[in-house]
Amino acid sequence: MIDKALVERLEQGRLHDPFQILGAHSVGKEWEIRVWMPTAKQVRLENRFPMQRLTDSGLFTLTLSSKEFKALPRHYDVHWDDYNGSTYSQVSPYSFEPLLGELDLHLFAEGQHWQIYEHLGAQTTIIDGIPGVQFAVWAPSAERVSVVGDFNGWHGFRHPMRNRGGSGVWEIFIPGMGQGDKYKFEIRNSTTGDVFSKADPYARGMEMRPQTACYVFDSQHQWQDQSWLERRASFDWPHKPVSIYEVHLGSWQRNDAGGFLNYREIAHRLVEYVVWMGYTHIELMPITEHPLDASWGYQTSGYFAPTSRFGSPDDFRYFVDYCHRHNIGVFLDWVPAHFPKDFFALARFDGTALYEHADARLGEHRDWGTYIFNFGRNEVRNFLIANALYWLKEFHIDGLRVDAVASMLYLDYSREEGDWLPNKYGGRENLDAIAFLQQLNAEVHSQHPGTLVMAEESTSWPMVSRPTWMGGLGFSMKWNMGWMNDTLDYFEKDPVYRPFHHNQLTFSQMYAYTENFILPFSHDEVVHMKGALAQKMPGDDWQKMANLRLLLSYQWLHPGKKLLFMGCDFGQWTEWNEAIGLPWHLTDYPNHRGVMQLVRRLNQLYQVEEALHKYDFEPRGFSWVDCHDYSQSILSFERHADGETLVCVFNFTPVPRYRYRIGLPQAGRYQEVFNSDSHLYGGSNLGNNGAVDSQQHPWMNRPVSASLTLPPLGCVVFKRTD
Repeated sequence: MIDKALVERLEQGRLHDPFQILGAHSVGKEWEIRVWMPTAKQVRLENRFPMQRLTDSGLFTLTLSSKEFKALPRHYDVHWDDYNGSTYSQVSPYSFEPLLGELDLHLFAEGQHWQIYEHLGAQTTIIDGIPGVQFAVWAPSAERVSVVGDFNGWHGFRHPMRNRGGSGVWEIFIPGMGQGDKYKFEIRNSTTGDVFSKADPYARGMEMRPQTACYVFDSQHQWQDQSWLERRASFDWPHKPVSIYEVHLGSWQRNDAGGFLNYREIAHRLVEYVVWMGYTHIELMPITEHPLDASWGYQTSGYFAPTSRFGSPDDFRYFVDYCHRHNIGVFLDWVPAHFPKDFFALARFDGTALYEHADARLGEHRDWGTYIFNFGRNEVRNFLIANALYWLKEFHIDGLRVDAVASMLYLDYSREEGDWLPNKYGGRENLDAIAFLQQLNAEVHSQHPGTLVMAEESTSWPMVSRPTWMGGLGFSMKWNMGWMNDTLDYFEKDPVYRPFHHNQLTFSQMYAYTENFILPFSHDEVVHMKGALAQKMPGDDWQKMANLRLLLSYQWLHPGKKLLFMGCDFGQWTEWNEAIGLPWHLTDYPNHRGVMQLVRRLNQLYQVEEALHKYDFEPRGFSWVDCHDYSQSILSFERHADGETLVCVFNFTPVPRYRYRIGLPQAGRYQEVFNSDSHLYGGSNLGNNGAVDSQQHPWMNRPVSASLTLPPLGCVVFKRTD
């Protein structure tokens, strides 16, 4: 009664729907139950009905009368003996009906199922009182997909999955599997017949490199950050301080043996430091699973799995929870632009270019040796947007920094002529990527109010941080790469040459309010032979540290939210190395301790003084006092907020300036609320004895003025006190 062609395809591992043969089937007035046990010597149903071997390959059958069949449990046990004499049992996976609903499959095919991660991948569940794991995977060009793992000896013929038709989705429920069980998907391509194993794209847990298996994970964490989430929903971030500490968890600190710390250990150490320093947020370089430490996480293989280098997914939940309970937000670096070619992961997932473009002119980053996501494919867009929402919902992440946005926007990004394909209008803009980013930002801001999405975008693409309804990309903020490059280029010059490059400091005000900007000194500036920030500075060691203090002061006082990479805040001399911990011993030395104290004071000032943050994105928060004194390399400006003004003056030379007259907005006494040359920060302690009094001497288009002492390579900030 069994179709021999179907049996042959089952034996060859080519049958797209094993339920056509396996399970219980009505045969006239009787029922025939079939099981597929390629490794079994003998098989018994419910441990009392011996089954007949139908084929040498391992197809067993049992015929029962209708009465006998009705007496069986709906989901019957299969017992078998292997050739080594061991005995096993399992509820038959082929006794269960299809699991995924038609609506789920329809929404996924449309690219609109934002909780698809609750259906694809490995889901612990209970069906008809039987615990197990529901597996589902998208592989439309597969001829056969099986779940393999320790539970079945990694045998690809043991648990073939059911194909759900045109959706390209395969599924199966495997009773008895549960938390921590390892697995992969074995796939046979329908065209080539190639067979290979793949990690689950939706896996919530993955083994630590160099192992590549996934494991079943169901969170047990009990969140304690409800008050934080309630406040976050109404977070008025454009008008509040946002000071971000960028961290690579693998090298911020290590244990005494040089190994990784657990997420929980890092949480306690890192939060104590971040709170003391006065940062408002931590930004983590990618902690999504990745095979190569040296990629720093930017070549992701497990988009839904926190890296196991530092513990379990719930250990990471604890990290975020602990940050929130201490009023520290957590941003995550997120990489939707590209993914690595490692064959165990997304690359050529079902034997075809599934997540990537097939044409290398669209689908490969030559510089990075990676594949580019096919943003025009519904299921791929769904995968990425659902992933972004997953981190915000399941891990309470407060925002995402989207990496390499420029590479997504331009079809000819880092390509030679002839090595790229224009869009349908003949242009270089990647229309699919633009639509994806707009949809991503719209969904994030709609579903998770108060969370931020930040773009690392290095070109002059307009309206990156403007709403999608205005035609913008919809990001909350954009990294100000122009300000960063101009500022560092200026500071790297010997002060004798700085007068000729004064415009590099003033140019940022020409575009400062066209976007919502973050001012970043990130990890990118202290790697690949660029040198540490301190080492970039000219002069002897004292001048290098003074320049660094001046650079950081300029960053904190300039309009824009702040981001600083770890190690820069205590003047690390050497380039960052992901393989070792930061040189914290340097903080025992006064100069380095001084830089740390300076950043701490800047964070305090930034949070306390509304003038330094309330109108970061609006022209009314800033005005020049004098931007023309290039000959002395002196710059002065005011920061404003609702009647309050701070006057900031910078001396970019190692020459002290005495009796330097500066215009002031009002008559009165002005307290020197900050001096980067203070002895507290390792400076020479040259300043204005804590305060200056205005004089009835109009200057610089101001009604009054004062005569100041400007410290060498220093910054002073004044606030009117009466």
